[in-house]
This record gives sequence, structure tokens and C-alpha cells, in this order.
Amino acid sequence: MMKMPWRRKSRSFHLQLQGAIGTIQSPFLFLLTNYCHSSTSTLEDARFLTNNFKSASFTRLHDAIASFNHVIHMHPLPSRAQFSRFLSALLKMKQYHTVFSMSKTIELLGISHDVYSLSILINCFCHLHLVDFGFSVFGKMLKLGLEPDVVTFTTLINGLCIESKINEAVEFFDDMVARGYQPDVYTYNTIINGICKFGKTNVAIGLLKGMADRGCEPDVVTYGATIDALCKDELVGEALELFSQMRNKGISPNVITYTSLIHGVCKLGQKNQALALMNEMVEQDILPNVYTFNVLIDALCRDGMVSEAQNTFNVMIQRGVEPDVVTYNSLIDGLCISDQFKEALALLKAMVGRNISPDVFTFNIFIDTLCKKGLVSDAQNIIKIMIQRGVEPDVVNYNSLMDGYCLCKQIDKARKLFDLMVTNEIANIFSYNVLINGYCKCKMIDDAKQIFDEMSHKGLVPDAVTYHTLIKGMFQAGRPQTAKELFKDMCSYGQQPNIVTFSIMIDGLCRQGKLDEALTLLKEMEESQLKPDLVTYCILINGTCKDMTTTSPF
Repeated sequence: MMKMPWRRKSRSFHLQLQGAIGTIQSPFLFLLTNYCHSSTSTLEDARFLTNNFKSASFTRLHDAIASFNHVIHMHPLPSRAQFSRFLSALLKMKQYHTVFSMSKTIELLGISHDVYSLSILINCFCHLHLVDFGFSVFGKMLKLGLEPDVVTFTTLINGLCIESKINEAVEFFDDMVARGYQPDVYTYNTIINGICKFGKTNVAIGLLKGMADRGCEPDVVTYGATIDALCKDELVGEALELFSQMRNKGISPNVITYTSLIHGVCKLGQKNQALALMNEMVEQDILPNVYTFNVLIDALCRDGMVSEAQNTFNVMIQRGVEPDVVTYNSLIDGLCISDQFKEALALLKAMVGRNISPDVFTFNIFIDTLCKKGLVSDAQNIIKIMIQRGVEPDVVNYNSLMDGYCLCKQIDKARKLFDLMVTNEIANIFSYNVLINGYCKCKMIDDAKQIFDEMSHKGLVPDAVTYHTLIKGMFQAGRPQTAKELFKDMCSYGQQPNIVTFSIMIDGLCRQGKLDEALTLLKEMEESQLKPDLVTYCILINGTCKDMTTTSPF
């Protein structure tokens, strides 16, 4: 008998298993279900039910149950293979509990299990996130003297991956190989895909390289999963090498592989290469899907290449690929950022014309843009329209509106909205930062400090932006000592100062005429392995020049 690292022997586990199966309809009750109907059905109905069972071609659960209830009263009964094929069809329909119930009924009819039927049960448990129960069935298979096949092992590996038990999946895979079982490409794809999802890309690459040595050639799925993982790790160079290797082996990339690569090169800012990959896809007669287009359009918009994004959008429409709300959001955002607000509104109208409803992100783009333009009343109207359309505004929408009030010096309205958010328990760290910044801009530094102090009472930890805003505000208010205390507090509360922090502190000290302290801080900055940038040096040069002017005897 094969030694299994996950053998379960505890009584409590088996009671759990009985409990899980016990919740399913009783097999005796199942046998009696529609019994009268099956015994009195016409000959034509009987033929239909029998043929339906044998072909397993049903699309509705009701038809499957009717066929099953008919054939279990036949003499002779269908073979185990026919029953297994029938259960497999139910498995594809995701009717896992029905499979359990029917399987128990088949067992009560005296038809013994085989590897195929038990593997179906294991698959059902795995899809229900009950892989431990799947291993219990595996143990039963071994006790019956049945030899598991590669499908059984692959199913259990998949179940472990589904439940994020990646280390156990790898261990089980290694145990399978050590005992002489030859994994097929589907087994490799299952384990590699699971490993990649959990960031163990190096392990996946090792498995991929070892496949050929074990007489198993990788396919497009194997390469696709690994390429996708490399791109997510921003190892695009390695991904492109693997992509080239894949094509050299005569394996045609699919849309998923191309999309992963396009996403990867876009993250590195290589938009021209992304466009080249898109063109290559089209030349290979591989139609990009909506996600492929969305990745490229979003990257182009973020890089300010809005006209190129619009051209890509037009290609998308011409190719018959329907845009979704994500497509429109990226384009609308790009147009708003590039100050093409009228074009963004026209696109919104076109979006609604295609029966694509704006979501909370769409509305927030317009709210944020209007607020930055000082059109806060229009932004308020957008919030009203959202509510009328049944779209619930979120914290981002309210933060944008509050920021708009602050920019327009309507600090009282900003505070009222903030208090409402706190009352409804939706205010986040960004909400506090917006209001603190608003108070600092309005030279209401005590109110800003009060909001800062309230954060700890709400269980919120100030971030670097909070400290930067308040430290700068304290210097501008002529309170350098408080600014220095905040800087020390920042360090003691685990917020590591960065270049921005030091630049704000150095600028504040220089403006207060404390050049020596500023130079001391520069030294501390260099000792902390932070390299001063151009801004830092410009601040010091400016501060030195002012100091020379004020101290010069001429």
C-alpha cells in the first residue's frame, strides 16, 4: 500500500466526513423519488429516459434525476462505466451534492466502485474546498486495492492548490513522482499554475525545465502560466525569453500569453513594445480580448498617450470587441487628466448609449476633475445623480468632494462632510490627510493638530503624508519646535523618513534661518543611506544664499 503523508486516522475526522455526506438527501429516499412515475411512464418516455442516461446529454438537473430514477429500476442495471459517465456529466454541471447522493445509491444497488468513480467523488470534494475528505476517499481507494491513476493524483493536487496548500501540493507531487507515477502535462499545468499564483515563480520555472527530462513536453498553458508569473514579478526580460523559447518549439501563443506580456511591458513603461505585441497578435490572427485592450488603453492613458489610447479603442470597436466599463473609465480618466473634459463627457454619453452603466469609479473621475477645476457645486450634483441611479457613493467620492471644498477654501463644508463620514464610520487615513491639509492651507494649524491627535483615538496610524503635511504646516506657521517634535514622533512610531521628509525639514529649517541644523540633518540623511536629490540641494543652496545675504556686512 502506498504511504501517504496525509493519511487521516482520527475518529473525529471520519465523523466529520459522515456529517458532510449526511446532509445530502437520503439514498433510500432518492431511490423512491418519482418511483411511481418511472413505473407508469410510457414506452416512449422510457426510451427517452434510458437514452438520456446513456448519452449523459442532459442540460437540466431535473432531466438527469428523472433518467437516473428510471434506470435504477431496470433489469439488468447499467454498468459501472455508464453510471460513472453519468456522474461525470453531473460533475461538469457542478452538481456536487447530487453526485454524492447518486453515488451512494449506486453503491447500495451492489455496484462496486472503480478508480474512475472514486476519482469523481474526490473531484467533487476538492471543488467544495474539502480536500481532506478527498484524501479520505483516496484512502478508501487504496483499501479496496484499487490503483490510483494520474487523474486521481492531479485532482488531489488541484484540490490542495484550491485551498492554498501549496507546500502540501508540491510534497504530494514529489511523492507521486518518487513512487513511479508519470505526471502528464495536465498534472504539471495544475501544480505550476498553483505555484505561480503564490509567487513561487522560481519553483515553477524549475518544474517547467524538468518536464522534458521526464518525457513530458510543456504546452501553451504551461508557458502561459509561467510567463504571467514572471510578468507579475516584473521579470519581463525572462518572460520574453520564455516566450521566444515557446515559439521556437512551435507552440503558438494564445491570447492569455500575449495579454500577460502586454501587461508586463506596460508596467515597465514600455508602451511601444506593448503596441508591437498587440500588432503581432493581430498578424497571427489572434483576436485580443477586452482585457487585452483594457490593459493597453489604461497604460497609454496613464502615460499621457491619450490619442494612441483612442486609436486603440477604435481598433477594438472595429474588431468587434465590446468595450466594458473598465475601458471607458480608463479613457475618460485619460481625457480628464489631459484637460479634455468635453471629450470625456461625450465619451460618457457614448458609454450610456451602449447600455454600459457608469460605476462608482466613473463618477469619481468626474467628481475629482470638477473639484480640481473649482466646480464643487457641479461635483455635488454628480453625487446626487449617483444616488438617483442607485450607485452608492464610496469614501473615495467623498474624499474627492472634501478635497474640492478645501481647494475652494470652503473649510466649514469640508469639516461637515468629514464629521458625517466619521459618524458613518467610512473616514479613512486619506480623509484625515485631506482635512489636515485643508486646515494647513487655511492657516488653521491648531485645528489641523487637533484632527491629527484624533486619529490615534480612532485607531488610525498617521502615514508619511500625514506627517509631511503637518510638519510643513508647522514651519509655515512659525512653529519649528513643534515641527521637529513631529519629526521625532514620526521616527519613534515606525514611520521611516524618506527624501520628501528630509527635504521638508531642511526647507523649513532654512526658512527659519537655522542653516546649521539643516546641514546637520543633511548629514543624518546621508548616514541613513538616503541620497539627497536635486530638490534637496536646491533648497540648501537657496538657504545658504539667503543666510549669506542676511549675515553679509556689505
